[in-house]
Amino acid sequence: MDEIRKRTEQIERQILAPGAALSENSRGRIRPEEPCPMRTCYQQDRDRVIHCKSFRRLKQKTQVFLSPEGDHYRTRLTHTLEVSQIARTIARALRLNEDLTEAIALGHDLGHTPFGHAGERALNQLSPHGFRHYQQSLRVVDRLERRFAGLNLTWEVRNGLVCHTKGTWPATLEGCAVRYADRIAYMNHDIEDAITAGVLRPEQLPRDVVEVLGDTKSQRISTLIADLVAHSSQTQLAFSPEVGEAYEALHSFMYSTVYVDKTAKKEEEKVERVIGALYERLCTHIDLLPEGFLQIAYQEGVDRAVTDYISGMSDEFAIRTFEEFFVPRKWHVL
Repeated sequence: MDEIRKRTEQIERQILAPGAALSENSRGRIRPEEPCPMRTCYQQDRDRVIHCKSFRRLKQKTQVFLSPEGDHYRTRLTHTLEVSQIARTIARALRLNEDLTEAIALGHDLGHTPFGHAGERALNQLSPHGFRHYQQSLRVVDRLERRFAGLNLTWEVRNGLVCHTKGTWPATLEGCAVRYADRIAYMNHDIEDAITAGVLRPEQLPRDVVEVLGDTKSQRISTLIADLVAHSSQTQLAFSPEVGEAYEALHSFMYSTVYVDKTAKKEEEKVERVIGALYERLCTHIDLLPEGFLQIAYQEGVDRAVTDYISGMSDEFAIRTFEEFFVPRKWHVL
């Protein structure tokens, strides 16, 4: 059976670009393991992410629009799948390691809070040590999953998770591909969701940007991917100056219109109150925490445990927990 994995590793050596990350050259895991006889280390990591509880909870976590009425708005899970598809397209075109790319893409938002970035901002204000979802994604796979034993992922995947959005760029081209894919995905599906929600009209998009990137979501995504592939090298991924400027202009437009739209954001004050109430109640009544989080409270502090617990909640679970703590129940006569 070991020959199956070794054959895959041989194929990687033959077909991947010089700058790609070969699975046989991984820096390894925090805790050494015997290699899988069939799968490469990056294939194992992808599978561990897909099968973990945090990944399943993404289906009930907000992307942009809080608890929207309708079946077609993005959730954190559908966003993750779109990022994975775009990242794999980029990786295949550049002959990078698709398995590593997919593992990073599927795990990049595991640490995201309920209620999207509104929940992230609320926790960041409450926690003495701050809160960033990309740092929490790493903590999820290192500490919280598998009943607090962690997934024990490879160094390359862990690096891609924590560097997928801000600050230092990932050490691998595959991680860089995911970072670009995340930007391409959220910008375009947020436009589509905003149009569906009625907070944006297609004709409002800047005409100079549309002329460069395209009129439709499909055209924009195709233009961005094709340009990135055409202008990247074996050491760096990059847009052309023209397309890069158009993307930044669109990014600025979205932040000045959709992301601050009163209709789309009118519920965010409630998010702050819900997250704040949960945080205060759990910090002062740590006996309400599940057993595993109690252990974190004793070992790393109450704040750390409460932050971990709340950040892992789905939107629905956060609301149910708030109701259980603070909303009076009807009296039932026995």
